[in-house]
Amino acid sequence: MRTSPDRIERLEPHEVFVFGSNRDGSHGAGAARLAEERFGAVPGEGRGHHGQSYAIVTMSGIEVIRREVAAFLAYAAQHPEHDFLVTELGCGIAGYEPVDIAPLLRGAGENVLLPRRFAAVLAEA
Repeated sequence: MRTSPDRIERLEPHEVFVFGSNRDGSHGAGAARLAEERFGAVPGEGRGHHGQSYAIVTMSGIEVIRREVAAFLAYAAQHPEHDFLVTELGCGIAGYEPVDIAPLLRGAGENVLLPRRFAAVLAEA
């Protein structure tokens, strides 16, 4: 399984930065801020593909994350021309651990690169 880099500072034209957001699209810190500053995330847009970024709402509970991740995986499957570099969604301000989030990404396609800690959780299961 290919994994996303620990630190993503630049992207190739076919790569998309996947990050956790709040519903309001206030990208004030962490990966969300980086997404807005460098990869085209749009203020006020808390979900979906914008520029070279894809926002997933992670601040509204695990059931919302589950739905958001399912929508993302469907989107990624429809866009094999992109590699989606997933950050440790929900493992910052949202307060989850990789063991909580990684299983939601089980079955991701080859164009979805997971963080190493998520890949390790899935490999153990």
